[in-house]
Amino acid sequence: MRWIRHLFAPLVRTRFEAACMERIQAAIAASELTHRAEICFAVERALSLADLVAGVDSRTRAATVFSQLRVWDTAANNGVLIYVLLAEHAIEILPDRDAKTRIPADEWQRVCSLIAQGFAGGRHADGIVAGVDALTPLLATGYPLDGGAGDDDAPDQDELSNMPRIL
Repeated sequence: MRWIRHLFAPLVRTRFEAACMERIQAAIAASELTHRAEICFAVERALSLADLVAGVDSRTRAATVFSQLRVWDTAANNGVLIYVLLAEHAIEILPDRDAKTRIPADEWQRVCSLIAQGFAGGRHADGIVAGVDALTPLLATGYPLDGGAGDDDAPDQDELSNMPRIL
């Protein structure tokens, strides 16, 4: 039955129209003005047949996307991926090594639940924007702009594109 969900999954553009993607991009950009972390959003319609046959789950696929999009490649290991797999209604948040140590696991899960609430009402962009908004104070505490929490005093750089990625 799983392959049927993937075969008939909705197109990304039906859930995330251009205006929705612009809102998400703006939310990420605004968030990153308040902290030194990097947020990346990626959405995928369905898994490939090879991934389905191999039994890949959404968390494993998100880890692959994390690597492909080079979210791990920030100077401070402070990248955060928000990944959505439409076919399975799956939402995964993967923080990089350092970000994982600065924010408790239950907070990442709370943000996933908040995003899912928006999705349940058919408001996909609202869910992602709410998730980014919920991540903002967490990341601002862990990665303050003033270079606190053991960070160096180098100026903040936008290392990852704020543009949502459709896979």
